[in-house]
Amino acid sequence: MSFETQKNGMTAMIRSMAWDLGLPVAAYYGLHAFGVGDGAALLAGTVAAGARIAWVAVRSRKLSPFSALMGAVFGVGLLFTLLTGDPRWLLVKHSVLSAVIGSLFLVTAFRGRPLTLAAQQSFQPGRAAELAGEYADNPAVRQGHRIVSLVWGFGLLTEAAVRVVLVNLLPVDVMVGVSTALTVVTFAGLIGWQAKYIASRTQGRPISYTAAH
Repeated sequence: MSFETQKNGMTAMIRSMAWDLGLPVAAYYGLHAFGVGDGAALLAGTVAAGARIAWVAVRSRKLSPFSALMGAVFGVGLLFTLLTGDPRWLLVKHSVLSAVIGSLFLVTAFRGRPLTLAAQQSFQPGRAAELAGEYADNPAVRQGHRIVSLVWGFGLLTEAAVRVVLVNLLPVDVMVGVSTALTVVTFAGLIGWQAKYIASRTQGRPISYTAAH
């Protein structure tokens, strides 16, 4: 597979992430600017993110495992916020999502189908069968998926832990922006490392492994 195809997969992932991260933050700060409280503004941002997940699922006529997981985490965050009255649960939910996905990266690095492969197939559905074939037939591809899965797993678990600490230290209105910045920095670092790793290993060979949150 060409490096250009790798680039297309990463571009699709980044575009999706921009919507997933930007929509709730824009909703929160937009409502906050009009005097809406932290709890209500965070709830509105979470509902907006959930609505996007539903819209994408309806448009594609398919609910991906990632979307299902995100929807479940959003729902749990909403439930705990309504029960406790503490809007910080809506910030902690991002750490829950990162921790769950990070753990799945680590587990699937050695058991079953790597999450990196599932992520790549979800962002390039038209090539899902070809990607699965490359993974089955090429030992180098399998090794690459394993290494990338381990790095993403440990990276996301670290991000989750850092966010939980910061949620308990910073005001909610500050933490909303910091939480998003933490995600952007983490993913930028992981994507940058992955692109460099892929480029160093392919050198004209058909190797590919793209991860995604």
